[in-house]
Amino acid sequence: MLTARATLDPAFVVGELDRRLFGSFVEHMGRCVYTGVYEPGHPDATPEGFRRDVLELTREMGVSVVRYPGGNFVSGYRWEDGVGPVEERPARLDLAWRSIETNAFGLGEFIGWTRAAGVEPMLAVNLGTRGVQAAADLVEYANHPGGTLLSDRRRKNGADQPYDVRLWCLGNELDGPWQVGRKTAYEYGRLAAETAKAMRLVDPRVELVACGSSSRSMPSFGEWERVVLEQAYEYVDYVSLHAYYEEHDGDLASFLASAADMDAFIEEVVATCDHVKAVKRSDKRLRLSFDEWNVWNQRHFAGASSLPWQEAPRLIEDEYSVADAVVVGSFLVTLLRHADRVGVACQAQLANVIAPIRTEPGGPAWRQPTFWPFAQAARLARGEVLRVEPDAPVCDTKRHGEVPVVLAVATRDGATGAVSVFAVNRSVTDPVRLDLDVRALPALRLAEHSVLANGDVRAVNTAADPDRVRPRPGTGAELGARSLSVTLPPVSWNVLHLLPLA
Repeated sequence: MLTARATLDPAFVVGELDRRLFGSFVEHMGRCVYTGVYEPGHPDATPEGFRRDVLELTREMGVSVVRYPGGNFVSGYRWEDGVGPVEERPARLDLAWRSIETNAFGLGEFIGWTRAAGVEPMLAVNLGTRGVQAAADLVEYANHPGGTLLSDRRRKNGADQPYDVRLWCLGNELDGPWQVGRKTAYEYGRLAAETAKAMRLVDPRVELVACGSSSRSMPSFGEWERVVLEQAYEYVDYVSLHAYYEEHDGDLASFLASAADMDAFIEEVVATCDHVKAVKRSDKRLRLSFDEWNVWNQRHFAGASSLPWQEAPRLIEDEYSVADAVVVGSFLVTLLRHADRVGVACQAQLANVIAPIRTEPGGPAWRQPTFWPFAQAARLARGEVLRVEPDAPVCDTKRHGEVPVVLAVATRDGATGAVSVFAVNRSVTDPVRLDLDVRALPALRLAEHSVLANGDVRAVNTAADPDRVRPRPGTGAELGARSLSVTLPPVSWNVLHLLPLA
């Protein structure tokens, strides 16, 4: 059997875990909103039209923050269309996803939904077709107490108290040729800086995310971040990263190693941020907002131009497998391993659209396999993130070169002494025995051990069989005074939760 070794030590601290790392994303795209989170005609809808089953699953999943309303959608969005009496709201063409947007669900509904779900709102402003004034107006409408045209309009629309939205995205993917209102790096950097200044004049408490390049593979990547931050560094708090991964040509080994690319992406953006910091002689240290990440089988999507104009079409409703869930687990491990710099992360999206939660109109909701690693990490990861560097065998992949077969991270809650270990075995064929040195963490007991794996790595969940893939109790873990040993099955997500002895 293959063997990997690592050490758990409370002195090996990456950083304090920010709960915003467990974020999600709701965009007006496909059925994410309509018949996803919002379906007034559903048999189990709340009086506000929210699907109770999706609310319950969102809470179970442990989502902390939700980004809204886009995504590409926001670059042509007029926020005013989604406030006020629903019967007076206009229907519009959504140019991003070639849909008809009814605006039945807008800002007030979203804020109401976030409160019902117990999550923090993260709003994006339109810097594609709009700019400084529209963004400042939206902050006034959302956050000003009253006594002005826009804040009083919010109160008239039923929200006497401010929404108090703290986290804001300054546009979305504006280097992308697909974007409505695409910008050069300099154009966007200047616009982002001036918009940030105006938004802070309305509410000094806002936290602002500048758009990074749309992906690491873009020709503009790196240079885009540098130029944008040269203009906007002092006015923003975060820079965004977006990444989607899929299996190519049946190359499962490379797909399972996708987190190697995510890891390099994070480190390169950090390097660019710190370069601009040095050039500017700034005392500010930017953090990262990885506010779109997931597995997305883009080869199955012909593009928005292929779609007919319709309301809430079925769009990129990927069906996720065991292998996809293990890859999602590896992304969560990677984000945790960079907790010193990644302060926000949003899995895209929450419902139906490349989502961990699937629904049917008027029918059930169920968990996709990718639901589980997120839910477990959100529930058990607490306190400080500990660096875990397994000495492990490597596997050779076509896309990412040699990567360790085991990827792992741990957290330690200083208040309770609880320790959680999250580990992925990326080997397609071999189990791996993981031996952890725990001498620096004495007097612990194994409170929970679970494994997400399946003899069929293509196994999925469906409405008819919603629990085929889920974590199962693990067996054979051995905890002694000096070591913790566990066997990780091939293509598996593994969780061990340790508590102090009573």
